Amino acid sequence: MMQRTLDEDRIIEMAWEDRTTFDSIKDQFGLNESEVIKIMRNNLKKNSFSLLARFLLKNRANIWQ
Repeated sequence: MMQRTLDEDRIIEMAWEDRTTFDSIKDQFGLNESEVIKIMRNNLKKNSFSLLARFLLKNRANIWQ
């Protein structure tokens, strides 16, 4: 397993936060929603990613569209 970068750690942390939008992540890191989701899918355990996906679907209804 590859070592995550500090940026990847921060992106994952921001994506978990209720108050952070994908627009904020894009402004800071230049990544769109699908790129952030890909980073998370590649760096989180399957169960953790599933929890995040359910959380995002519930709290950010149009994120996956």
